[in-house]
Amino acid sequence: MRMNMILMSVALGLAGCSTMKQNDAPEAAASVAPPGRPVIGAGKSAAALDKTTAAERAAAAAAKPTGGERALGAAVVALGSPAEQGLWVKSPLVVAKGKGRVVTESGASVAVDLLPGSGAASLSLAAFRALGLGLTDLPEVTIFAQ
Repeated sequence: MRMNMILMSVALGLAGCSTMKQNDAPEAAASVAPPGRPVIGAGKSAAALDKTTAAERAAAAAAKPTGGERALGAAVVALGSPAEQGLWVKSPLVVAKGKGRVVTESGASVAVDLLPGSGAASLSLAAFRALGLGLTDLPEVTIFAQ
């Protein structure tokens, strides 16, 4: 009997702790993103965070392949840090900084700066917008180097 009361007390105590953590969750979720994912502040649109101009994005999207371009491979890309401006891709497929482009499975492409990276590949906010991708999409792209 006494053991049952002890177990019941422990169970009720743990249930109370989980209720507290659930109440704290929305506040924590608003300020902390999963590792490798950017936190975009409340009330800030992608357009407000992206400092590239519409003309720059259009020019990058209109860039055609050049002779001598080589495919580095395919990668699933996540949205990179909105604080890092410009049109770029970071990937372990890239071994040295350079110029290139990324092409989506649908055939949309954009000229980007190639940046070496480690872990998951990421694509800049401006490149996501130029390709017409949703900010929560995880598209597979082929990365080309010039």
